[in-house]
Amino acid sequence: MIEYRDLRIAILGAGSVGAQVARLLLENRQELSDRVGAGLELVGIAVRDLDAPRTAELPHELLTTDARSLILGADIVIELMGGLEPAREYLELALTSGADVITANKALLATHGPELFEIAEQVGAQLYYEAAVGGAIPIIRPLRDSLAGDRVHRILGIVNGTTNYILDRMDTEGDSLDEALAEATRLGYAEADPTADIGGFDAAHKAAILASLAFHTTVPLDAVYREGIEHVTHAQVEGAKAAGYVVKLLAVCERLTDPETGVEGVAARVHPALVPATHPLAAVRGVNNAVYVEAEAAGPLMFYGAGAGGVQTASAVLGDLVSAARRHVIGGPGITEPTQSEVPVLPIASVVTRYQITLQVADRPGVLATIATMFSDHGVSVEAVQQSVPQDAAGQGEHAATATLVIGTHRATEAALAATVEALEAGDVVVEVTSVLRVEGL
Repeated sequence: MIEYRDLRIAILGAGSVGAQVARLLLENRQELSDRVGAGLELVGIAVRDLDAPRTAELPHELLTTDARSLILGADIVIELMGGLEPAREYLELALTSGADVITANKALLATHGPELFEIAEQVGAQLYYEAAVGGAIPIIRPLRDSLAGDRVHRILGIVNGTTNYILDRMDTEGDSLDEALAEATRLGYAEADPTADIGGFDAAHKAAILASLAFHTTVPLDAVYREGIEHVTHAQVEGAKAAGYVVKLLAVCERLTDPETGVEGVAARVHPALVPATHPLAAVRGVNNAVYVEAEAAGPLMFYGAGAGGVQTASAVLGDLVSAARRHVIGGPGITEPTQSEVPVLPIASVVTRYQITLQVADRPGVLATIATMFSDHGVSVEAVQQSVPQDAAGQGEHAATATLVIGTHRATEAALAATVEALEAGDVVVEVTSVLRVEGL
């Protein structure tokens, strides 16, 4: 048997994931090499600061600040530094030099993915990214390979562990959003600046990747509708629980037909949503992630596990490393991205779903009828109404009394719902539109 030469592996970044990938590669080198059929030599780790503290002890002689030289001497480059630049520049350099690339950089793929894949195809290199969406959860390969012969209709994903932890604390412990965020920060689940997580930006990056892969079309990041959890209140979470729902930040990617134009397309969106307590996603607790796929032939599929963490994410990265290394040993073109089709990406206004709207209204005769007429005038059918006991809103007697209405709708377009809310806010019977939550998973 002819022995294949050792493959040269370069790692860019030694943060929480990069340090663990390096540690596991060094510790398990022989076992991984046996699976590949060739030696795996870690030739260097590019870092910004040679003396910065790491989450794992790494040989100092492997650390370098000369990323470009390291890249040009490698067969496989693992990018774990994050951010757009210089990560994009380094990956382009690696691909054009003929190296295969492995990355967990969701922001980079969501923003520059198409051009990077094009470079990889032109030079015959490979770009692997299993760790970019669900941490340790295998979701990229199932969508790209296992379901390549099926037709995916819809994806519902809990793809951000920080927001799931916060909403779970609000649901199970009765915390406010600020209290839950403080606990997440203390435990290291949230960054000092949590905007990317609680603002839905991280989940939007992942939604763009999932939608592009599942529907074989390019879904740009700026086409992903985004709402974060900043305005989710304890009252909303408690109200959801009483109605048999759980509040989750969902990435929703789906095929749909625009009800106005009849155009068939796809849409991707990220926002807080009400999920029935009986749905599998409702049971996703803490910092875990889950992706629920609805396919035409395969039916519903659930992928669940750790969505973050250095060691957990390293598992997905090393899986990609074994695949990339095996390609070098066996030869051939390797795995290519699916051919992209020209499926239009539709705006949020085309989405059809159910809604729960909470209103603070004046407590006087005829209000409910007036509100029902507003819904009907805009083509939104009311399914259920719950009314609270009237409250003295300002301590000024019965003329200041208000009541809370929670209105559940049948399926309606986002455009019709938005027009309804606008009319409610402009009318004289609604004191405040307290919240609008979409209902998913029914």
